[in-house]
Amino acid sequence: MRLHRNLCFAVIDGLTLIFNEEKYADKVIQQLLKRDKRWGSRDRAFVAETTYDIVRWKRLYAEIAEVKAPFDRDNLWRIFAVWATLRGIKLPDWKYFDNTPTRKIKGRFDELSQIRKFKESIPDWLDDLGVASLGESKWTKEITALNEQADVILRVNTLKTSKEKLQSLLFDDQIETESIKGYPNALRLKERANVFQTEAFKNGYFEVQDASSQLVAEFLNVKPGMRVVDACAGAGGKALHIASLMENKGQVIALDIYANKLLELKRRAKRNSAFNIETRPIDSTKVIKKLYNKADRVLIDAPCSGLGVLRRNPDAKWKLKSEFIEEIKTTQKDILQQYSRMVKNDGQLVYATCSILPSENREQIDYFLTTETGKDFTFVKDKTIYAHESGFDGFYMALLKKGNI
Repeated sequence: MRLHRNLCFAVIDGLTLIFNEEKYADKVIQQLLKRDKRWGSRDRAFVAETTYDIVRWKRLYAEIAEVKAPFDRDNLWRIFAVWATLRGIKLPDWKYFDNTPTRKIKGRFDELSQIRKFKESIPDWLDDLGVASLGESKWTKEITALNEQADVILRVNTLKTSKEKLQSLLFDDQIETESIKGYPNALRLKERANVFQTEAFKNGYFEVQDASSQLVAEFLNVKPGMRVVDACAGAGGKALHIASLMENKGQVIALDIYANKLLELKRRAKRNSAFNIETRPIDSTKVIKKLYNKADRVLIDAPCSGLGVLRRNPDAKWKLKSEFIEEIKTTQKDILQQYSRMVKNDGQLVYATCSILPSENREQIDYFLTTETGKDFTFVKDKTIYAHESGFDGFYMALLKKGNI
């Protein structure tokens, strides 16, 4: 591979924003890809994938390069040189790469790869938490899986098309997909491609949604004609799936404290022809109280550490703090107490997170069931999805029923 100066500069600019200004990697990369209209798909792929790669392995590469944060541009070029050397890319005769110790880089890589916190490029506190939560063996496997690049998974919008028809349409656009056993509406791309430019996407035939995330709506046991509340809907990936499972019959009430996310859901719902979704911003406690004992099904896709989705959000490793996890666990308890009251008698509740930590998952459910509100519920089943076992995001979901089973 030959390195091109303008592409490498884009990567360095992106890393400056992500590492030193704590900007979100996905937003930074979106902006970088608009920098030069002459770039082809390979150029854009190089910028995106290289930036994500260096973000993912920041601690390992910085240790090999012998640089410490905050990184000035010279330090970032040293880190870039480590990335290129470890991939066998010949460094061009640029001043940024003067005196790069190629042989030493490979030796240091072999040496540091024996130590998990460097090999998997994670902060000490996160490594300690992983071992304490999952045990040495499971954590080692899981963090390795969470450092792999995520597949692109589509969810077929059955309100508009079938899996077979969508596969055929994408094939016409030179995008090959395959079904995934156990995931009825999922298609995996055989090679990465910009699916958002396709007519099939613009026509609302699919959404991009990880396979693990697709299991959550299925877990909710929805049926056409029900009243379903998605209590932490965000931009609505799961609400859209619920609407399709309900065949547009009944009502999906999508709630969130962020009104701008619900606006995005409205746009997506229109494209998906999901006409039974109503959005309601949570701007006061009245919004929740009006729905007490009114819903057949309630989904609480709770805010969480996001440790199960590090494959697609590698910069979260560096933004996340142990104090935040403690705070979010308190938020999860509060949300379960308040939002569970929307479930009517004989209704069902699903609590879900994209975390792999038992303290955010089963332990929250066990605690909830001991509380005054929780005593009205019975545990039915739960499911923990680990990336090293499934090949998809880490997730948790628990199904509870209100009243007597």
